[in-house]
Amino acid sequence: MAENTKHRTPRRRGTRIALFALAGLVLVGAGLGGVAYWKLNGNIHSVDISGQLGTARPPASTGGAFNVLVLGSDSRSGANGGLAGGDTGDTARSDTAMVVHVNQAHTAASVVSIPRDTLVPRPACTGTDGKQVAAVRSAMFNSAYEVGGPACAVKTAEQLTGMRMDHFVEVDFAGFAALIDAIGGVDVTTTVPIDDRDSGLHLDAGTHHLGGDRALAFVRTRHGVGDGSDLGRIELQKEMVKAMLGQVGSLGLASNPVAMWKLGDKLTNSLTTDSDLASVSALVGMAQTIKKIGPDQLTMVTLPVAYAVSDPNRVVPKAADAQQLWAALRGDLAVPQAVLQDQPTNPAQTSPSDAATGTWSGTPSDTPSDGTATPSGGAGASARATTVDGGAE
Repeated sequence: MAENTKHRTPRRRGTRIALFALAGLVLVGAGLGGVAYWKLNGNIHSVDISGQLGTARPPASTGGAFNVLVLGSDSRSGANGGLAGGDTGDTARSDTAMVVHVNQAHTAASVVSIPRDTLVPRPACTGTDGKQVAAVRSAMFNSAYEVGGPACAVKTAEQLTGMRMDHFVEVDFAGFAALIDAIGGVDVTTTVPIDDRDSGLHLDAGTHHLGGDRALAFVRTRHGVGDGSDLGRIELQKEMVKAMLGQVGSLGLASNPVAMWKLGDKLTNSLTTDSDLASVSALVGMAQTIKKIGPDQLTMVTLPVAYAVSDPNRVVPKAADAQQLWAALRGDLAVPQAVLQDQPTNPAQTSPSDAATGTWSGTPSDTPSDGTATPSGGAGASARATTVDGGAE
């Protein structure tokens, strides 16, 4: 089913909320136009995606619709080093990847999470050292960022979806945690205990108010709840998005310039964007463009995938369903019902008995025509949980 919040957030004229976050997602308040000082502009880091990729790309979006690739980086550099467990050495990968499609009328958005261990063709890219990296037939989606940075990640996403990524937004661990603290933390509810030594998150069943570090652990947790898969973790990230939207909507930023400045400072410090989006005025302009989109107009899904026969710790797109999904978004249509009906359950919102067996929603387990195995929970799901090396990874 489409991921929608159960309670509509009251509309506030001074606060316009857009969803682009890790793992999730980044919040942009149009009210920040009142505090768009040079300092905030100087906070934002940018990457010249268009300059690096040139013209060999899908055509730019027309008619008002546009697409944004949102990445959460798992870099351990700087302030990221001690956050949320895991170890990637000296490299960084796209820990979270979401394609956000905003419709032509700017009245609805579809968010597609791409599991980071999805095996996809990776195009030739310029490496982070300036050397050429050859195309490969099958590589994990998150490896594109590792070998070639944001531009290679965008190029890989465009090849996978057939859509131009009109914008790019990235947030790292420290930026996400700081942003959560800036909005006063978030409330999340779990119907089962969460105990993950790798991410460091330990929660009893119930509702909890999480600060930045624990919110980051929540969106990175997978070992301590459900079947331990990355697909279940994506569902936790969707829940965090809802919690962030609700919390920002309750702040009353229009009448609280101190809170507005604090959020604006943390927000701009947390972002790396494409060159066209790298200013407060551009971010506020985007927020104004999508001001009619609230939780009830947001559809969040995970790319339909199946376990790879060649490697049970990896997944591959379910060809027919994935192609139907991308075709719908290219045509500015709603997410197909077949995709909505075959989504994983939230491992934190299941009954204890379901959590013990890793139950998934959707169709029963079968073997598609491409020879892959469809995840469906039960005893086999934990054995085939999507993993990569390193701690909370």
